[in-house]
Parts: sequence; C-alpha cells; structure tokens
Amino acid sequence: MEGETGRCVRVLCPKKSLLSSKNPGLRWLIGSPLFLPPFAVVSSFRCLHALPDDDPYSPDFAKEADEIRMLLLRGFNIIGALFVGDGNWETCAWKAVEASSKMRKFLFGDGDCDLIGAVTDLITDDIHFFVSHSTNVESMEAVSTVVFEDNPETYVWEKGCLLRCELELKLPVFVPLDKTSDVAEIVSSLVDEAAAKLRDPYVAYLVEGSNVDTDELSRSIVLHGMELDSKPDHSDSMLLKASMKESGAKDLACSHFYLKDKNISSSTIRENADAIQIAVLSNQSRNNCKSAVPVAEYFPATEYARNLNVNFKLDVLCYASEDFTIAAALSKLVIPGLIDQLNSIKKAVIPELLSQQPQLCPYHFLPPELLHPVTAIYDLRYGETEMKQGEMRRSLHSRLGLPLDRPLLRIANALSFGMKNTKDTHSVKYGSSLLKNVHAEVPTSGVSGGIISLIDGSYEYYHYLLYGFDDNGWGCAYRSLQTIISWYRLQQYASIGVPSHREIQQALVDMGDKEPSFVGSREWIGAIELSYVLDKLLGVSCKIINVRSGEELPEKCRELSIHFQTQGTPVMIGGGVLAYTLLGVDYNQASGDCAFLILDPHYTGNDDLKKIVNGGWCGWKKAIDSKGRNFFLKDKFYNLLLPQRPNMV
Repeated sequence: MEGETGRCVRVLCPKKSLLSSKNPGLRWLIGSPLFLPPFAVVSSFRCLHALPDDDPYSPDFAKEADEIRMLLLRGFNIIGALFVGDGNWETCAWKAVEASSKMRKFLFGDGDCDLIGAVTDLITDDIHFFVSHSTNVESMEAVSTVVFEDNPETYVWEKGCLLRCELELKLPVFVPLDKTSDVAEIVSSLVDEAAAKLRDPYVAYLVEGSNVDTDELSRSIVLHGMELDSKPDHSDSMLLKASMKESGAKDLACSHFYLKDKNISSSTIRENADAIQIAVLSNQSRNNCKSAVPVAEYFPATEYARNLNVNFKLDVLCYASEDFTIAAALSKLVIPGLIDQLNSIKKAVIPELLSQQPQLCPYHFLPPELLHPVTAIYDLRYGETEMKQGEMRRSLHSRLGLPLDRPLLRIANALSFGMKNTKDTHSVKYGSSLLKNVHAEVPTSGVSGGIISLIDGSYEYYHYLLYGFDDNGWGCAYRSLQTIISWYRLQQYASIGVPSHREIQQALVDMGDKEPSFVGSREWIGAIELSYVLDKLLGVSCKIINVRSGEELPEKCRELSIHFQTQGTPVMIGGGVLAYTLLGVDYNQASGDCAFLILDPHYTGNDDLKKIVNGGWCGWKKAIDSKGRNFFLKDKFYNLLLPQRPNMV
C-alpha cells in the first residue's frame, strides 16, 4: 500500500444509496470511463449472487455478469466496488478492487484499468476510497479528495445523450421429428449467424435525430456495415481514437442529431425519454447494378420435420457523449448491445422451445434517484401480478436499492419515447390534460419551526365543473376521490381510468351500499363511501379518523404527519356539507402550531394555476387564521379518510 493520492473520486449518486445495506457484501460501482472521468461514480448495484462459501468477497461472477450485462446500458461499466462490513480498510479495498477487476472481464472482456476500492465504516457511515493502478492491482492509494456532486443530473446529461435501437427477428427453425434433442444446437447456430450479420458489410443502419418540433428539419443518415469499424476493441483509449478517425457521414457526432438547445436530465428522461433512433436494414443489392427478378428455390425436406418460428424482440439503449461519432457509437455500443441482448434472450428461449415459447420483451426504466436508465427483460406470458414476475421485480429492486413497497419497475412505468415538446407529458401518457401538483407554487405556511410533511408523488386537480360537468354544490367528495385515484394512477398502483361521478355511484350500487336510484342523482357521499369505492375499484384499504368538532383537528396533526411520512397519499377531509383534499401538514410539535395544505375541490374556474393559487383554492390553512376566523367549523364533525399505500413491487 502507498500513501494518499491526488486523484479525485466524484460521487454522483446519493450517498445513502451506497449505504442502503448494513449487511456485509459488495456493491458494484458504476461509471462511464469512456465518457466521464474514470473515477465518477454514477450509481451502484448490489451484488446478489455469491458462491456458497460465506465469503462476501466471492461473488458468482458468471451469474452476476449475465444479469448486469442486460441491466446496464452500453456506455456504462464497472469502475470499482464498495465493501460493506468490518475489517482493515486497505485489505477490504484491495479485495473489492480484485472483485471488480474480475467482474469487468466477465462482463465485456475489458483489460486492466484503474479501479476504485471503497469501504464503508458501519459505525460512522463514512466511506473510505482507494484507487488501484492498472499495471498492478495490488498497488493501492488512499484518495484524499472525494466530491459529492450537488448537480449530478447536469454532470451526466449536459454532454450526454441516449441512442436507441429496436430490432425484431423471426427465425424459421426446422427440427427433424426424430431429432428433437438437436433443437438447442440448431437454434443456437441460427442466432449466432444472425448476430454475425449485424456486422455484415451490406447491413445498413438508419440513424434519425431525436424528435423535434414540426418546424425543425429532420436529421438522418444511413451508414453501412462496411463503413464501420468491425474490429472489436474494448479499450477505452482505443475507442476514443477510433471515434476521431471517422470521415464523411461517419464523422458526424451524436450532437448532430439533437436540438441545439438540448435540455435533458434524468427527470425529463423519466417523463419522456428522448433518444437518437437507429433502425437496422438489409441492403443486399447495394453493389449490384444489374436488373434482376426475384428468384425462389425449392429444397425438399429429406425427412419429416417440425417448423418452429422463433421470435426475438430486441430493444437496446446506449449512453454516449455528444462529441462521440455516430459510427463509433454504432460499432462500439449499439451493435455489441444488440448481440449481448440477443444471446441473453437465446439462453432463456432455448429450454422452452418445444413447449410454450417465452414472449420476452425488453423495457427501459429510470426509477427515482437513479441517474441513468436500466433495462429489464420481461416474459409477457405472465401477468404483472404473477408470482414469477413479482419475484423478478423484487430482485431488481434489491439490486438497485429501490424500496420494496412501490411498483417502480412495472411495464406501465417503462420509459416512453417520442413525445418531446408536449405541454404535459403525463397527460399524453395517461390521457389527461389536467393540472398536476398545484401545491408546488403555494407560498409558505407561516408556521414557525414546524416540520412539513407532504404528499409523496404526483396527482391531478379535480374540481367543480371540470370537463363541463355541473356538480356545483354536491360533488366535492366525488372530486376529492378523483384526485386520490389520480394519485394511484400516476404512481402506477392502478391502471384504471379515473371514474366519473356516475361510475362512482354505480360502484356503490354494485356493492349494495346504495339503491339503484342513486345512479344519476346529486346525492352527497362522504369518507365511508369513498373507502368503499377505493376498496372495490383499486383494492386499497383506508384508515378513517373521526373528529367530533373542527376544533379538534389540530390535535390530529401528529397522526397526519406520520401518515404523509409513511404512506404519502392524499387525505380526504369531510365535514358537514363540505369535503377537501389534504396534501400535507406543517406541525411544530413543541408549540402545537400547525397548518393544513388544502386542495379545495369547490373551485369553478378554468385551469389557471396562478388564479388557483392566488385565490387560495390550494394553500396552507390554519385552524384559526390571523383574523380569528375558523377554517374548520366548531359545530361540525369531521371524518378523515387516510388511504393506505399498497405494499407491492
């Protein structure tokens, strides 16, 4: 071991993600040494597969590599490992570096390079960083400068971009009836041939710019396999040299296919991913100037055979810097990514070819607190509620350090591409154009020294006269229920549409709570009815708090604060003839001073955010305002409906 080094480790992911597990083990440190500084940690993946010798430094590299190779976008790689556990820091760091070095070779066959070895102090939660020298892994130096980046999204995406390539392959397989045992070998050979053709000189790649406004010119080129660097080379320095040697159309940088004023971040990608689109085409007649007609040849089968059509759906996402040439991106990122995904799907398909073929489909996700997308391959034969799918998502949540009670990796949460410059991307995705999260523009509550507990996630604002439906004077609870259901939809807990007043009434009739004449009426409903509807339509359970007088509501602030911290769902407050939606509380436990963040469904105007906020239709309300007026009435009882967050992945 040597002394401290002047090298800097830059941590872009939240520190808590590196400390998410207190159990001894390894976390793979992810970076992009080709496009970012070599010691910039963008994310970390938990090591899930270990050899059965109780040694946390002994991962099952083959299993780990198979899963991470599909999960990681091309352009990212293992740049080190972090060890969670007790022991000598330098020794643990050396073992972490050794493990990450082996992992890189299993993943992409990369040679030696400088790597990070990090160790967590379980007592202080401090992280100690070391770096190794590529020429001698055992030569380690402690890092003196560690920077936790304040604006990691800008750091990753200011000069970074996405490339996406979709490809569907249909391979006809003829298997002799008396030699069904040969099916695996036959299919494997066909897949290998298909993979090799991706670098064929006559294969063409159509590269199209990211979606732009209608007044923008489309940017697109076609590159052929013969124009690409077909020699596989995993050296980062060689990649950069290769990208600088291209000429002509090949010399175009990725930035050529993006808008000049590109504004991209992980949050905008999460709402609506914007990627350079790449299509794979076949151009067998490029060098043939002679006219010809199609020719069909007939080869009779020499023995009885079974025909199997094997379908492969590939969808690869890559990360590159804007100045990386498109030819280099195709050669070094897109094509290897397609081949890796094809081989992975082949491994899953072959064992079940003679029974029911898997329907494997890749999806890309960008869950909160992750700076780059990840890819998961799901079998569409199974519904998302099937146990097998649930176990797979749970494993992915565990690897990525995601909470195990929220559906962040369901298909409905996958990134959607091609909806740039829409006014409201959530509206396009979910078929609604309503205002969302109006409380974001609300002034402060005025509570001194209070702790603010708010709704967790997005919702839509439903209020009187919305969509031209006249419910003025009787529909406030219906509107509050619609806002609550919109929250469950936007958090992917439900896929049903937000029900109309009539549909809500019909649900109450169907469960026997109301008579048939209730449908189409203008009768009020309250917290109890809302709980019935949420249970019937969404399977959501609710907690109800009864308050005898509006004066007692401040006494419930502590309980409400806990609700928003643990459940994060909107709360319906019903009292007398009025209903409100509660989005949060600001509560000073020492003084008892508190305020309620109220979303008022009684608003009857247009969806004008400024008008709504300035008019107090969404804002902080104290039980007694500065003029001595009571917001909650003393002579009215109140019911508070606290919907619970489903425990699911």
